Amino acid sequence: MTAIGTSHARIDGADKVRGTAPYAYEHLTEAAYLWPITATIARGRITGFDTTAAESTPGVLFVLTPDNAPELADTSSGDLTILQSPEIAYRGQLIGAVVAESPETAREAASAVTVTYDEDAHDTEFRVDHPDSYRPEQVNGGFEPTSQDGHPDRILDEAASTTGGDTVTVDQWYSTPEEHNNPMEPHTVVATWDADAAVLTLYDSTQSTQGVVSSLAPVLGLEPEQMRVIAPHVGGGFGSKGSPHSHDVLAAMAAMRLPGRPVKFAVTRQHMFVFVGHRAPTRSRLRLAADRNGHITAMVHEAFTHSAHAGEFAEQAAVTSRSMYSADHRRTDHHVVPLDVPVPFWMRAPGEAPGMFAGEVAMDELAHALDLDPIELRVRNEPPEDPETGNPWSSRRLLDCLREGARRFGWERRVAEPAARRNGRQLVGLGVASSTYPHMVQPGNAASITHRDGRYTVRIAATDIGTGAWTTLKIIAADALDVPTDVVDIEIGDSALPSATVAGGSSGTSSWGSAIVTAAHQFRARFGDDPPPDAELSAEAADNPDLEKFTVASFGAHFVEVGVDIDTGEIRIPRMLGVFSIGRAINPRTVRSQLIGGMTFGISMALHEESVRDHRFGHVVTQDLAEYHIPVHADIADVDAICLDDRDEHATPMGSRGAGEIGIVGSAAAVVNAIYNATGVRVRDLPAHLDDLLGGLPDQ
Repeated sequence: MTAIGTSHARIDGADKVRGTAPYAYEHLTEAAYLWPITATIARGRITGFDTTAAESTPGVLFVLTPDNAPELADTSSGDLTILQSPEIAYRGQLIGAVVAESPETAREAASAVTVTYDEDAHDTEFRVDHPDSYRPEQVNGGFEPTSQDGHPDRILDEAASTTGGDTVTVDQWYSTPEEHNNPMEPHTVVATWDADAAVLTLYDSTQSTQGVVSSLAPVLGLEPEQMRVIAPHVGGGFGSKGSPHSHDVLAAMAAMRLPGRPVKFAVTRQHMFVFVGHRAPTRSRLRLAADRNGHITAMVHEAFTHSAHAGEFAEQAAVTSRSMYSADHRRTDHHVVPLDVPVPFWMRAPGEAPGMFAGEVAMDELAHALDLDPIELRVRNEPPEDPETGNPWSSRRLLDCLREGARRFGWERRVAEPAARRNGRQLVGLGVASSTYPHMVQPGNAASITHRDGRYTVRIAATDIGTGAWTTLKIIAADALDVPTDVVDIEIGDSALPSATVAGGSSGTSSWGSAIVTAAHQFRARFGDDPPPDAELSAEAADNPDLEKFTVASFGAHFVEVGVDIDTGEIRIPRMLGVFSIGRAINPRTVRSQLIGGMTFGISMALHEESVRDHRFGHVVTQDLAEYHIPVHADIADVDAICLDDRDEHATPMGSRGAGEIGIVGSAAAVVNAIYNATGVRVRDLPAHLDDLLGGLPDQ
């Protein structure tokens, strides 16, 4: 009996369509409501806090300020430390709250609070020549900030100083803007403090219930067993909900002032652009050298990004260049610029998404300089083993993805000469880019299995953030137990359940599924195929030594067709195809949905998303979905994703690898590479604007 690989509808789908699936804010009644007070300067200190009018407003329960807030036990996190001093680190910082009988009353009273400041000069403008730029000790993911093999700078400098030689070079800068996560469900939390039991319960919109416990308990001076976090349904996260932020601390503070009564805090769409993380802007300098046959001889990728004075976060934008293609001489480096901005955080495929944009556009530029097909250039630089570690690949079918995608997409119809193909008023072009994302399995996951009345209940503190984990874990459990899926029940979304790591880094299914398979095999070994009533077993995921012996990653290829209006520069994408090698697909239906979602992210990254920060005042001015542009249905036409039949025995016991984020990686590069093929205009700075194209479009 094989459940894995068969198509299943989401088991939570009907409840979501009916509106009966409870999200965080919908839990508990008889609640009080919190409205935040935020800083209106970007740097300085509070000198006065007049709450008289707010406290006299009917329905107001209390006002929290730095003067009366409880003392936090751990203030080492600049992102979580609030209301502990008058110091202001960024505009929009949480500095207080009004708690009232209704959200309208709380909001009205908060507007009556008067705060005075001693304002300092601030700096929110990111630039690579910033005098405070530095190399961090490590970048996101725990990677070393630098790497070097051979003497790439010497080779590149020699090639650049020689004209008409046997080496072709590319030396360009590429940039991605500041971006903000905007899941349909914003960050929300309902907090309740049971003073008698000394237990804090949070209904939180989070990607990791136990991650909230492990992060917040020390801050609040609680033991882990004094916290419980519940999140059965989450309306999207995309990284920003991967860890608690300061709004969770504020809600907990308020609840502990109001024992026994829930306090609800829904972060507004405008505040989603402030204190719950963002993707920092990046600038990458790519230098490539290749011989006339298209073999890369040297590569340098230098990445710059901003961080925050309140806390360091360094986007690992150059890491993928360490192993994507063959090059005997290679260097990568990272620098961050600390600014008076909120602390950046994860946004879907952090590091890989902006870094591969730069790398894959540079590869397209190199192919054009060599007069070589972009797919053929990638073929000629396919590494037989991981260039960074020397380890063999567990499975690297990038060339299969490229070739199958080319066949299905009709790549042979591509005209190599830019701006040479027209369809009425549109210039038409095709673009391609490669994609990769590391396979991650987090340690410390466990699952329990109980048998009762012919049914199996599997419990694990995993979180379904809209990706289909309810269904996927049911399939994995049924497959491992060798029973039909309809006799398996799943319990997830509660920190009181057996250990589970974050739904992030495309690691959720791999990590949780490995624990479920281990528990299922041990359950069968102990109780057999006819287990007694109330048979129960808990187990941690078995170690997988192959993850140290092999480099395990997913790969893919994006193909894009664009049409550019020759008069207006308007860009349309009538077709997009992604072909991916992700190991075994647990549920092909939801995997395809995830991949198409990632590709849609890529279109958004290429053509729409850009947070605009007004450096005069230090805040983002595009604070809603009217001004922060994302694609609508009219922007997404024929987008399809397929997966190769590819079981990876080294990756997980299910044969699967992560698939949540690879859809976005490289997709924006494929879009702008297609724009170049259509128009001859090279876009190196995202998003692509109409005025980037107008000056370079050919005459009618």
